[in-house]
Amino acid sequence: MDSATVGEKAVVDRIVAAPAEVLYELVSDVTKMGSWSPETTSCRWLGAATGPAVGARFRGANRQGWRRWSTTSTVVSAEPGHQFAFEVTLGPFPISRWSYDFVPEGDRCRLTETWTDLRQAWMVRISPVVMGVPDRAGHNREGMEATLANLARAAEEVPAP
Repeated sequence: MDSATVGEKAVVDRIVAAPAEVLYELVSDVTKMGSWSPETTSCRWLGAATGPAVGARFRGANRQGWRRWSTTSTVVSAEPGHQFAFEVTLGPFPISRWSYDFVPEGDRCRLTETWTDLRQAWMVRISPVVMGVPDRAGHNREGMEATLANLARAAEEVPAP
């Protein structure tokens, strides 16, 4: 296994003028992810799942240029106001873990998005050709910055409770 690339991470954080609970509600409603993310176009809950709970699964549709693909994700952490995380697979293959952490800072919140690469070394090697993205961590970091900016705009428009 190529440990230099497998397990690579990208982390982006942003201070948002909204409570952690509001941000959690936005992020954990995966059916809205297409509104925040530049790569994910839509998500839908699978089976009996209707919302965020550990073990709930959802399907994500994604695009990068002319490329289109879908993945299945399983929620691995659903702690309102604290953390929402899921692991992504493509068929039987682990792809990544995404987590969103919410840390209140007064009347604002530090929102941190983390991407962890879970792909096997052979997938990492062929990915630049298949996906057209030579630097997955850098590409994801840019997308994460856009996602958090979109989430911040939406959260800051929500009236305070």
